[in-house]
Amino acid sequence: MKRTEIRLGKVQLHIMQFLWESGEATAREITQHLEPVHALSHSTVQTLLRKLEAKGAIDHFERDRIFVFRPLVEQGAITADTTHDFLTRVFQGSVSGMVAHILEHETVSREELDHIKALIEARREKSE
Repeated sequence: MKRTEIRLGKVQLHIMQFLWESGEATAREITQHLEPVHALSHSTVQTLLRKLEAKGAIDHFERDRIFVFRPLVEQGAITADTTHDFLTRVFQGSVSGMVAHILEHETVSREELDHIKALIEARREKSE
């Protein structure tokens, strides 16, 4: 799989997550997976799949005259690109601003706080 900068909408990201989990899927399977969360017609899902193909995020092959879709980019690449874009657009690149916002406005468990603290300590040691 390749790594490229690809911006995805909410439903496109949901489609990609399903494809990363399943490895491959038909448009019908994707539509059925999205139904409980997104009320989309099958033709809308097909349009979203064509757009994902145009972006280079997925491709398809034929199996028994049915298109089967598979991811071309790794989940980590999309996560990194999306996180960087979010950090830049919403917090003007300030990691501390983002972390402060999360700590002030989201429920963070004791276990998550301990994990964050360990990550900070590991990063601090690495940068010394």
